[in-house]
Amino acid sequence: MKKVLMILAIVFISSCSFAKTPPKAVSDAFMKKFPTATKVSWGKEGPKEWEADFTFKGEKISANFSEDGTWLETEQEIKVSSLPEAVLTQVKKNYSDWKVVEADKTDTAKNGTIYEVDLKKGLKTKSLAFKADGTTVKE
Repeated sequence: MKKVLMILAIVFISSCSFAKTPPKAVSDAFMKKFPTATKVSWGKEGPKEWEADFTFKGEKISANFSEDGTWLETEQEIKVSSLPEAVLTQVKKNYSDWKVVEADKTDTAKNGTIYEVDLKKGLKTKSLAFKADGTTVKE
């Protein structure tokens, strides 16, 4: 009997942790910024941060908000060919033997627009971030 109660408690706690509804301030801020968003699903990105995955103007996007509704960032996958020329130049110059497997554009409240590039070389992977002018943000 104790095992059954323990299993039920675990299932209940797990189901509650996956069923996420953001605070009203977050959902209001989201609707103001993305009024025509569809297929919205919410999750916790951290103890005081919410992330929405959704479709907006035909694009799959994610956006993060602090618990008080402050917008933090919006991220979307882009084609490698859509990266700024300066970013492509830096990647080719410094990682010519690596393959670009994914690119993202992230607009942030704190740092402006950042372009993230995921690279692969054999079994190794690397994630880099650049400003539009090719300045490295994260290596």
